[in-house]
Amino acid sequence: MLAWATWNSTFRAQTPAECEAASGACWAFIREKGRLILFGFYPADQHWRPLLACILAVGLLAVVAHPKSWNLRGLAIALFGVAIWIALMLGGVVGMTHVPVTSWGGLPLTIALATTSLILALPLGILLALGRRSELPAIRSFCVVYIELIRGVPLVSILFVASFMIPLFFPTGVDVSALLRAQIALMLFASALLAEAIRGGLQAVPKGQFEAADALGLNYWGAHYKIILPQALKISLPAMANIFIGLFKDTSLVAIISLMELLLAMKAAIADPEWREFFVEGYLFTSAIYFVFTLTLSKYSQYLERYFDFGHKR
Repeated sequence: MLAWATWNSTFRAQTPAECEAASGACWAFIREKGRLILFGFYPADQHWRPLLACILAVGLLAVVAHPKSWNLRGLAIALFGVAIWIALMLGGVVGMTHVPVTSWGGLPLTIALATTSLILALPLGILLALGRRSELPAIRSFCVVYIELIRGVPLVSILFVASFMIPLFFPTGVDVSALLRAQIALMLFASALLAEAIRGGLQAVPKGQFEAADALGLNYWGAHYKIILPQALKISLPAMANIFIGLFKDTSLVAIISLMELLLAMKAAIADPEWREFFVEGYLFTSAIYFVFTLTLSKYSQYLERYFDFGHKR
C-alpha cells in the first residue's frame, strides 16, 4: 500500500492513459478534479472566494474556540466573521459576482452545515435536557416525546421530512432554500442527541450542589446558570464531542436532498468517464479531509477537558 501510494504513484499526468500505465495511485486525478471536489459547481473563475471563505472559517473557529473568547467581544468577532463569510460566498457586494446558494458546494458547504447546526443545536439541547428533568408534566412530556421521536428515526428520514414539510409552513411564494432546510434537520437531530448527553451530565452532578444553590438563595435559572450547568457540561464533554464528530460526518447525507457537499462533489468528479477508474484516490482524498477535521474536534475536546479540569485536585 505504501508503494502504491508513494513511489509507484503518479502525481503529474496530462491524460488518464499516463496514469493507467503506472502501477501506483493516480494522484494526478486530484490535481485535475481537486477544485470540483473542494468547491463543487461554484463558478471556476471565482474559486478564490470559497477558498478564502474556508480559510476565514477555520481561522474564525480557532479564535472563538478558546474559552477566553466566550464573551460579548468573542460574539461580536464571530458575527462579523460570519457576515464576511456570507458576503464572500454569496457575492453581490464590493463588485463580486452574485453566486446563488444552489451553486455552493464542496468543503465550504460542509463546514457551513456542520458549524451552524452544532452552534444552534447546543442551546436547544440544553433546554431539552432541562425540560426532560422538569417537574412540570407538560414540559417534561413534550421533551421526552421530542427526544425519543427524533433520536429514534434515521437522520435520512428527518432530512426528507424537512425538505418536503418545512416549505408548507411558509406562505405561498416564499422559497425556503434546501440549505436552510438541511440545517434545520441537522440541528433538530443533533439537539436530541445532545439533550441526552447533557442530561447524563446533570444527573452526575452531586445532589449537594443543588442544595448549595438553594442555600445561596438562587432561583432555578440562576442555580443552573452559575452552578449546575457548568459542571454538567464539563462532565458531558466527551459524549458531546462524539456527537459533534458524528454530525460532521453525517453532513454527507444531505446529498440525498441534492446539496453538493464534499462527498457528492467527489462523486461528481468521478462521473467523468475518462477519470472514473481512479475513484479510490478520490475517496481517500475526501476521507483525509474528514479525518483532519474530526481529529481536530477530538483534540479540541481533550483540550477543553484539560482546561476545565480544576476544583477537584488536592
